[in-house]
Amino acid sequence: MHREPTVSLDDYRILVTGGTTGIGRATALELAAKGAKVLITGTDPSHLEDALDSFARAPGEITGVLADLGTKEGVLEVFAAVDQQLGGLDIAILNAGIAESGPLLEMSHDICHEIVNVNLGGYISCALESLKRMSGEGGQIILIGSMSAEECGKNAATYVASKSGVRGFAKSLRKEANPLGIRVSLIEPGKTGSDMQDSPPSEQEEAQEEMKMLTAEDVARSVMFVLSQPDRCDIVMLQLRPRLEEI
Repeated sequence: MHREPTVSLDDYRILVTGGTTGIGRATALELAAKGAKVLITGTDPSHLEDALDSFARAPGEITGVLADLGTKEGVLEVFAAVDQQLGGLDIAILNAGIAESGPLLEMSHDICHEIVNVNLGGYISCALESLKRMSGEGGQIILIGSMSAEECGKNAATYVASKSGVRGFAKSLRKEANPLGIRVSLIEPGKTGSDMQDSPPSEQEEAQEEMKMLTAEDVARSVMFVLSQPDRCDIVMLQLRPRLEEI
């Protein structure tokens, strides 16, 4: 499939993991506004219901599925929904993640494994299933990473490891996917306002006004920029940071 979504995404079949809140939700709304057929995933029923209600007036079609992408079963559930509800896959935006911070000594084995299973393992498994559906047809995979892979901040070792793994995975996957007609792009945002942040919404809004934090819509626009490129152009990695965030 060789189409250039510079103006419209009509009839594009798009998966957005972690699409019920934050970056994923803002991205799904942008895609639907361009006429895409979008499937979002989440783990919280109330978040999913709220997201789908808010998308009701979008020109495109948005459906959702609840699944734990840290497990093989959850990934297979999502892609069964891709087949049934989308009828194929043109674009996969892998965004689902969890954030836990603190000294490693204060974290449990279970939490450490969950971070890696969702943030890295989920991306790998979803990319695998996406490749199966795109091979021979062409497509695009966008992985939402994190500037934490660049910063390697203190008291976030497991999270940093997962996002550093995403960076390496994207770099290697691109070499495998490109000959199949599948583009792979990595977007690494800096600190972004969402429910993954420890600070309350009021403090996040203040930080955004002070240019120390991005909004989810900022990252969504970067996704649209990547998708707007012609087939001959491959955005390898795009890093975003709040103007006054030190990285």
